Amino acid sequence: MPNAEQPRERTATERAVDGFLRHITIERGLSANTVAAYRRDLARYTAWLDGARVTELAAVQESDISAFAQAARSSDGEAELKASSVARILSSVRSFHRYLAEEGLAPADVSREVKPPKLGLRLPKAISIEQMDRLLNSTAGDDPVALRDRALLELLYATGARVSEVVDLNVDDVQDGDMIRVTGKGSKQRIVPVGRYARTALDAYLVRVRPVFSARGRATPGLFLGIRGQRLSRQAAWLVIQAAAERAKLETHISPHTFRHSFATHLLQGGADVRVVQDLLGHSSVTTTQLYTQVTADTLIDMYQTAHPRAR
Repeated sequence: MPNAEQPRERTATERAVDGFLRHITIERGLSANTVAAYRRDLARYTAWLDGARVTELAAVQESDISAFAQAARSSDGEAELKASSVARILSSVRSFHRYLAEEGLAPADVSREVKPPKLGLRLPKAISIEQMDRLLNSTAGDDPVALRDRALLELLYATGARVSEVVDLNVDDVQDGDMIRVTGKGSKQRIVPVGRYARTALDAYLVRVRPVFSARGRATPGLFLGIRGQRLSRQAAWLVIQAAAERAKLETHISPHTFRHSFATHLLQGGADVRVVQDLLGHSSVTTTQLYTQVTADTLIDMYQTAHPRAR
């Protein structure tokens, strides 16, 4: 009988890509979806190298990677990629070349100086005050989970804290009066006031719910606890937010950052000074906070053009 067709021997480039994908899977523990994204990006890159007749990875130059990044914006009649997509692909390529240099498969990391395309300015997304009311009021009831969830959501909106900062709060961070101590990026602490609605919801949770949840698990200083007594995780808080958004039937995407963006936008709309908002958010630079002033300016323009009889 004739011999079965032998499988094609893999090229050195293909073997290097396989080694890199194994590395990020095993050594770095990246998820299957992330590894699949790297595989797609590198397939595009190695196909381009093949078309450019660059057959050895050790021979790739910085100019080749720059040319690939330029070509990735629009190649072979495909729709032009967004700058963010090109930046992601280039990030995969740079990780690959760093791996090649570390493993001795290339003499140097030639991608180090290749800069990604500049991304357009992304304005924060906020929802209206009426939508926020619907979102918060969608979590009601006297059962323990509902009381905890209401306190969590009210505190997110009342303080503008990141969800990671809120789930990291300890009971001792709740100050006497209407203040909490938040630990932000770089372990920097800030004191943030808490409004009446959030304080009422937080008091109900602390008195009626937290002692019950705490008794079910090991002692923890965490403020927000799961039903088994463990500190509430970011993922669990995200699920609380998603469930509230579904109940509120809002026709917009709601994420943990929606609360932070809405907090800042609503304060500025109400006349708060941008420097005060900067301190409340824990921004190291006022430039970051000023993004929200652009959002409120856009809102003012929309309202003006809608309401003024000679605006159009």
